[in-house]
Formats: sequence, structure tokens, C-alpha cells
Amino acid sequence: MTSGPAARRYLRRHRYGILSTLSKACAGYPFGSVTPFVLDHQAQPVILVSRLAEHTKNMAADPRVSLLVHEPAPDIQSGSRLTLVGDAAVATDCAGIRRRYLQFIPDAELLLALGDFSFYVITPRRLRFIGGFGDILWLSSEDYAPPAHWMADEEETAVAHLNQHHAHDLRACIGSVHQRPAAMVEMMGIDCDGCDIRADGDILRIDFDSPANTAAAARSALAAMAKDSLST
Repeated sequence: MTSGPAARRYLRRHRYGILSTLSKACAGYPFGSVTPFVLDHQAQPVILVSRLAEHTKNMAADPRVSLLVHEPAPDIQSGSRLTLVGDAAVATDCAGIRRRYLQFIPDAELLLALGDFSFYVITPRRLRFIGGFGDILWLSSEDYAPPAHWMADEEETAVAHLNQHHAHDLRACIGSVHQRPAAMVEMMGIDCDGCDIRADGDILRIDFDSPANTAAAARSALAAMAKDSLST
């Protein structure tokens, strides 16, 4: 059965979804739009929106939103999917959010230069997670929330260290988890549930077996994974 940690890992593997807001122009009706997003260290979706966009006007009038992500599948209803229901608000930790967002979506720098784009954070209230046939449940925000950790303060230093000193371990992890060689690897981000590595241009996700509450614990998990891959 799916669970809160599984839902977090699922959402961390995605970079865009369908954002639904309550329309101002068509009062009472939902309004859907495609949007990129990046999760912050509390596993909350962060979106970058223009003040001129329809969904921004909607969120300013009513913060209640939902975000739907799904896996591509020949039969769309047979694939896994997740709907996060929550409240959207303008981000307060803009420096940290900006740095993490641009790690994954660097082209957004051009939008930020325009001056009318802002980061919004969606605080989860409930989640509907469909992992597969018969694997369907509602999750509370408490079920979904990550355990206490210090990764937000340590991510930038940890990423720089791993890229400078442990590229061989990153290649080994990519080979073990994704069964593919990688000539060029770069750690993009690390969180309590795993990490994202750019391998020859593709961003690939690696999940930890259990949450890591510090960067040191995350490095140990990656080192163990790399050691296991080299010994098999």
C-alpha cells in the first residue's frame, strides 16, 4: 500500500503538473493550467508565476488550489497519479527557494529578469495518491510531511562537495539504480528522501532507502549505494 514517504518520492520525480485554481473570470469554476514546479525541503511544491497570469489572479483571490501529476501510459487511467490539494501563498524564503528552483529550471532566470514573476509555495492539506490498481488512498498533510531534518541549510555545501570529490560515486549510483553508464555527472540537488543527478543531460532521481536528516547521512547513503554497486 502506498504511504506518505512513497507519495513524497513520487512527487519528487516530477517537474510539471496541472495546477487548478478557482477562477475569478468564471466565478465558482475550476481553471486548469500546466505549470513547472520544484519541491522545497518540506516537500511543498514551488511554482514561479507572472502577476499577469490567470492562475496568479485566481490565487490572489482564493488560495485554494490542487496540483495533479501523473505517469505517461498507453492507458492513461492505468498509470499512477497524485493530486495534491493545498493553499498557495507568495514565498517568504525567496533566496533559498530561488537557488533551489534555478538548480532544476535554470531557464527561469530569464523570467525572473522580467521583474513581474514571483514564487508561490503550495502548502499541502490532503493528497489523493493512486499507485496502481487497488492501491488508492487519501493522505493527510501529516502523513505526507517529511521527518525533521537539516538538509535546507546543508544542501548547497553538500552538492558542491559531492560534485568536486565524489563524481565516481555518483556514476556508480546512476549505473546501479538506472542501469546506464554516464560520462558527465552533476549533482543537482539533495533532500531527505534522495537526490537528483544530471547524467549526460538527463536529470535522474535516486531515492534513499530511508530518510536522511543530515547531509552527512545522505553522503553515507550514497557511498553505501556506490560501494554495493561496485561489488556486484
